[in-house]
Formats: sequence, structure tokens, C-alpha cells
Amino acid sequence: MADDPFDCLLCPARFDLDPDEVERNFLLQMARIHPDLGTNDPEAATRAARLTDARNRLLNPESRASALLGRLGGPSGEQLNDLPDGFLMDIMEARLELEQAVESKDAEALARSRQWAERQRETFIQRVGDLLASAERSSDDGVLREIRTQLNAWRYIERMIEQARPT
Repeated sequence: MADDPFDCLLCPARFDLDPDEVERNFLLQMARIHPDLGTNDPEAATRAARLTDARNRLLNPESRASALLGRLGGPSGEQLNDLPDGFLMDIMEARLELEQAVESKDAEALARSRQWAERQRETFIQRVGDLLASAERSSDDGVLREIRTQLNAWRYIERMIEQARPT
């Protein structure tokens, strides 16, 4: 299991982390283990890799939310693969449009697909942030399951955004 990125970088465990705070903590932790300091730490490379992984996970809102869900005791994507009602049909239609845009090299259609997916991402960021705030105030297992369901759908959106990048 991966290290807890919040503990690794000594960042507060919250969804609305400031990217500058993550970067500052990353640099402070890296400075402590840097080989130029003469510490002769044989684990320095491993520690640096862990810090880099933690930084990347905390700078990405989806992986940050997933890490928070894990801290709250929520299910992983392997444990629960549910999607919101109606999402599968919506994403299949959107993916078909994206695939057609890519195939036909239609830059405008590709841009529309990317914009749609980015709007969806913003919706998921807001929704998951609200659900995480709710989960921190109560121990409702249903909220934790709903967060995972939303994160599962969000992952589809992230894949679509990756595929909609201009080549």
C-alpha cells in the first residue's frame, strides 16, 4: 500500500489544499534528504521517490480525494465499482463523439468534447469536495460509498480528458 501522501508531506488532510503549500512542504522534505547534504542515507532515493509520489497525488484533485476517502475508511475502487445512475449512458455517448472527432481529425468537435469533459471534471470536484466535507462531520457509510461512486465516474472523465488532448 502506498504511503499516506498527507503524512508523507506533513500536509493537513483536507480536500481544499493550496498547491503552493503542497509544493512548499515537498521542497522542505526533499531538502532534508538531499544527497548533497552529506547524510549518506542509503534510503534517500527511496524517500525521494515517496515524496515525489505524495506530491503528485496531492496536486491531483482526484487522487487527493481518493487518499482522503481512504483515510476516512471508505471503499477503494476495487472494493466498489458503482457509477452514478445514468452516468454510463452519458459517458458512452460522449466517448462516441470523442472517438468520431479523433477519427475525423475534427478540431472543433475535439475541442467541444474536451470542454464538456472539463466541465464535468469541475462538477465532480465540487460534488466530491462537498461529500468529503459531509463525511468528515459524520461517520455515515452511505456518504463514503457515494464518494467512491463519484470518484469512479470522475476517473472516466479524466481518461476522456487525456484522450481529448490535441495531438
